[in-house]
Amino acid sequence: MDAVELKQNDPSSNSETSPKLIQNSASGNSSAATTPATGRRLPIDRGDLGIRIAREGTWYYRGSPIGRLSLVKLFASVLRREADGRYWLVTPAERGRVEVEDVPFLAVALTFEGEGADQRLIFRTNLDEFVTAGPDNPLRVETAANGEPAPYILVRNGLEARLARAVFYELVELGTEQQVGTRTQFGVWSRGAFFSLGESTPDWG
Repeated sequence: MDAVELKQNDPSSNSETSPKLIQNSASGNSSAATTPATGRRLPIDRGDLGIRIAREGTWYYRGSPIGRLSLVKLFASVLRREADGRYWLVTPAERGRVEVEDVPFLAVALTFEGEGADQRLIFRTNLDEFVTAGPDNPLRVETAANGEPAPYILVRNGLEARLARAVFYELVELGTEQQVGTRTQFGVWSRGAFFSLGESTPDWG
């Protein structure tokens, strides 16, 4: 991974110069350590960065929305999710925690190519990343607390995008019934994989 300098100043500002974003915190380490196995220098832990990704995909810094899309994309390029479910911005030099309300990304557009099992479902995220559903990028549908479907797609490295409502409705329009074991499942094909959206044709309109 190329080194990415995160020492931007107020990311909510549109100015080219801004104060330093990642600052030493009381919970952070004052010096870097090395891994015994490789001898490589570990990133300095900066603790909580004050960055929050809201459920609708907006990034905030200390309560203010980050207005520069290019800066959000930069941060997103070094976003990582650890085994404990916590999110971090990680560069070779430093890392810091990020609060994520649901998942980091929102799928805002859907296109498709082909048909049947050869169909390819291509999603665009709110940060202009493209991901094609398939064995390496599965779709899943959870049930939200209000009983409505909550659909997600894996974008990369444990980072998911939630499908916007309109995108999910488009996905349902492409659905078909498929026998899975002893049950008839309603779902979609993409890159040879079948993803269930429910046990019968859903009425989510």
